Amino acid sequence: MSVTIGDTTSASKTSSTSSSSSTSVTANTSADLQNQFLTLLVAQLKNQDPTNPMDNNQLVSQLAQLNTVSGIEKLNTTLGSISGQINNNQSIQATSLIGHGVMVPGNEILVGKETSTPFGLELESAAENVTVTISDSTGKVVRTLELGAQTAGVHSWGWDGNVTDGTAAPDGSYTFTVAASTSGAQQTVQPLRYALVNGVVRNDSGAQLDLELQGKATLDDVRQIL
Repeated sequence: MSVTIGDTTSASKTSSTSSSSSTSVTANTSADLQNQFLTLLVAQLKNQDPTNPMDNNQLVSQLAQLNTVSGIEKLNTTLGSISGQINNNQSIQATSLIGHGVMVPGNEILVGKETSTPFGLELESAAENVTVTISDSTGKVVRTLELGAQTAGVHSWGWDGNVTDGTAAPDGSYTFTVAASTSGAQQTVQPLRYALVNGVVRNDSGAQLDLELQGKATLDDVRQIL
């Protein structure tokens, strides 16, 4: 920030005065900047030309800039404190989910021991027809579920683990896709997968849920608690 005080073009000023009148000031804090400004101001008042005093408007403008810098610095400090409190509250809130199942964005279904994890979806608006297609690890379709009309919001279901011919699906990981439409027009839909919250991890971005082998998720990712 360049701080300039008074008229530096006056012929009556000495070279040393002209050099101090236009000075590039680099300060780490607004307090440092204010101290340097006052030092320059006092020097200018001592050496100004009585017939050509410094412009009051210029002085007021630079004082206003200093106050703005100071205000921004205090605001950043306040926001940093608030952010820290929010992160602490998020961590406390997240710990209450440990041991609970949650529905988060994803399209995976796990099958094992004659049971399967729930699956779900989130609709921005109501849909007349919703179809879920389940595929195995090779991409082969093993089951198609017609869910009919669904309201806007979050919905979750359980798959019985049977494929199209009625036999049990082999243990493993499956994926699913969701198609939602109204009057033939496709709608935006978010598939949701099930995960068990194993713990809470805290980092610079806030609290994150540890979903064991299924990775991590934020509190904003949680669409439903089961």
